[in-house]
Amino acid sequence: MAAFEEPISEIVWDIKYRYRRDDKIIDHTIEDTWLRVAQAAAKAEQPKLRKHWQQQFYNILEDFQFLPGGRIIAGAGTKHEVTLFNCFVMPISDSLKSIFNSLKEGALTLQQGGGIGYDFSTLRPNGYPVKHTGTYASGPVSFMRIWNAMCATMLSTGSRRGAMMGILRCDHPDIEAFIAAKSDAKELRHFNVSVLVTNEFMQAVKDDLDWELVFPLDEKENNQEFIFRHWSGSPIKVKCKIVKRLKARELWHKIIKSAYDYAEPGVIFEDTINQQNNLWYREWISATNPCGEIPLPVYGACNLGAINLTQFVLNPYSDNASLNFDKIEKTTIIATRFLDNVIDVSRYPLKAQKAEAFATRRIGLGITGLANVFIMLGMKYGSAESLNLASQVMKLISETTWITSIELAKERGAFSFFEVEKYLQGRFVKNLSKEIQQDIASSGIRNSHHNTIAPTGTISLLANNISNGIEPVFSSQYERTIRTSTGILKFAVKDYALRIWENSRKENKLPPAWTDAQSLIPENHLQIQAAVQPYIDNAISKTINIPIDFPFEKLSEVYSQAYELGLKGCTIFRPNPTTGSVLTSIVPDGDDTDRCCQY
Repeated sequence: MAAFEEPISEIVWDIKYRYRRDDKIIDHTIEDTWLRVAQAAAKAEQPKLRKHWQQQFYNILEDFQFLPGGRIIAGAGTKHEVTLFNCFVMPISDSLKSIFNSLKEGALTLQQGGGIGYDFSTLRPNGYPVKHTGTYASGPVSFMRIWNAMCATMLSTGSRRGAMMGILRCDHPDIEAFIAAKSDAKELRHFNVSVLVTNEFMQAVKDDLDWELVFPLDEKENNQEFIFRHWSGSPIKVKCKIVKRLKARELWHKIIKSAYDYAEPGVIFEDTINQQNNLWYREWISATNPCGEIPLPVYGACNLGAINLTQFVLNPYSDNASLNFDKIEKTTIIATRFLDNVIDVSRYPLKAQKAEAFATRRIGLGITGLANVFIMLGMKYGSAESLNLASQVMKLISETTWITSIELAKERGAFSFFEVEKYLQGRFVKNLSKEIQQDIASSGIRNSHHNTIAPTGTISLLANNISNGIEPVFSSQYERTIRTSTGILKFAVKDYALRIWENSRKENKLPPAWTDAQSLIPENHLQIQAAVQPYIDNAISKTINIPIDFPFEKLSEVYSQAYELGLKGCTIFRPNPTTGSVLTSIVPDGDDTDRCCQY
């Protein structure tokens, strides 16, 4: 049975996940929550099988072995008009009517608790003529401010906190204004922002070439200097007007400098995403969900869950400490079925989102607690043995998820957009084992996409403050703030792996393999991400924490290395007064280690 060992964990459950109807408490215990969620997911099963699968789902939920996405825990089996999906991407077209229709759709999605990603590159740049009205466009950043205000308004009504991702292409004429937008501490606070980076741009940076900022050419425009470029949502290159030229390295420098000073923008590698997309034959993806782990087409949606690896450690801190791989595999089989069921039992803010979700049946099963596992097994984060273990674990979970999806296709049918010959030509699919490819060919597959690494911040707190996703431990003890409907609460919290160590050894010191975010170099982060990326057909949410005195000159190398390693995106965080802090280290008495104070 699950037990809360950190006061903040029970508070998180009570505030964010406990079911209340009006003023009446429905979930009296966390077990009531798990039973509610298990019952809801089992409703997708045939009536005679529901009790069986309800028990199977409950078994992996009750002791935090499997952590569904927060939207699922909060909404499944309730009468609340909410979606169980964490992730959506929404379209924006370049007309005032379409823009404000997109704003309405975004508000409806946020109202039900969904996070949204937008590619604002479709909007005309600032100063661009609007011929039918004789006026001039105000540019993407100005419209992002409207979305930001809408999100703030939704929060003031008491809706679940939503998040947004704002993306702009590296060749959009307003890219410099976009990069600088969040240098203002009051600007676009409800957005994460990322630059959509292309192979062509990265080559131009490498070769120190000029770079054209462009916008698709209107069919009526003649005698314009133009170039053919990929554009948002288009699988083929389109004719674009050249608006401005600048040095590629100059623009790259601005991206890096803003990330260094303000922790944004991140970068998203468009060509890498699309080259590895399982649905390459019908999608060109130009946007992700708010944290970047789910690249999606317009109206695309995905629901998430994570295998909590800390619950599979045998004999922690001993000479024979190990992971129970058999149990991980069995849990993964049940969790995959659970997430597929969520697609059928969830509400959807918009019909278009439901249609896309049912046609692709994307799921995102990942891992959390990885850094805690390294510590309990005596491995340093980023060491060769830790990289090997991370790869081994993710390979097992990935292959198990794919095999389970094939079995679900036999039972329930393949996803609607499945075209066997084209699907098997996908780069990611071609790297799967021959046996899996043969089974896909003969039986189909239930879900188009399967695995991801999400941030898992709040659900990791719920599970007694385990380390998030594949991130390193932030600190042994730290102060955490959480937002409530009445304000901000602050808690002193202790890391899960440290608590296990102290309970077993009765020693007031750090475990031998202790590694936290302040003691790592960027290469450690990149290597861990690269170790699991080959097994992730969605993407990875990963923040590279760097100390305040990290040399700016080396940051360009970090983003470039991420690209060369085949990662789909990269985000860094360096302490700065503009971004603020959710976590603050608590330095124990007698510990004079110099620690970074923000995260």
